[in-house]
Amino acid sequence: MTNGEKAFQNDLVVVTGAGSGIGRATALAFAANGARLIAADIDLAAATSVCELIRGRGGSAHAHQVDVADATGMERFAAWVRAEHGVPDVVVNNAGIAIIGSFFAHTEEDWQRIIGVNLLGVVRGCRVFGTQMAERGQGGHLMNIASAAAYAPESRLPAYSATKAAVRMLGECLRAELADAGIGVTTICPGFTSTSIARSARLVGVPAEAEEQAYQRLARALRRRRFPPHKVARAVLLAVQRDRAVVPVNTEARVAYALSLVAPQALRALSRRAARRPVAPVK
Repeated sequence: MTNGEKAFQNDLVVVTGAGSGIGRATALAFAANGARLIAADIDLAAATSVCELIRGRGGSAHAHQVDVADATGMERFAAWVRAEHGVPDVVVNNAGIAIIGSFFAHTEEDWQRIIGVNLLGVVRGCRVFGTQMAERGQGGHLMNIASAAAYAPESRLPAYSATKAAVRMLGECLRAELADAGIGVTTICPGFTSTSIARSARLVGVPAEAEEQAYQRLARALRRRRFPPHKVARAVLLAVQRDRAVVPVNTEARVAYALSLVAPQALRALSRRAARRPVAPVK
């Protein structure tokens, strides 16, 4: 890097779920460091808002509407990126949803939806863009946003936690397979982060008359944590530069990760205690 040159100068970066929360913060962080951004989101207006902010600061950004749960849509999105902008240097698979409630309250449709977004959405992002990177032969980086729930069991997040654990293992497998192609793969595991995921989460097994109170309780819990998305974004950029494999972000994520390695029984005990109180999604 020459003197004054930004860390990701002219790199093409794709971020899914870029309209809000961690995705938005990550898109802004890459743009601030010289990257050209493709901001993708199921909410086109939200993605466009991010791009307008980036362009207002002198950066390059393009919005695109895509549902990561739509396999054909993801194929078309990847083809559009390559045709209009080239092969990405970094892809951040961030889009995700949360379902909160007991295992027995989760329906078959709940499982299909969350797997389609949280797991298969990441699989699709890795496949369509990883293929482009491999064919180009100049390396690249796949960045998958998981959660501390990937290794810390949570009794009220069975589907969410299962998909995030699968994303973590997918990252480990791809990291081994793609190393010789010079393609790095990182799994980011944030702990509690102040995003809108609590409000947008689906609550199951909660009486309709109690839903609003539950949402407010979840939102307050995340606000009290006061861990902003831009700190996760900072970890994302550093992980690309250092080619890290798994990155726990913030205190509870790092503590849980350490416990998962040396004292997993402690995490199970904490999960049993947490079953007795409401919980916020860990991302």
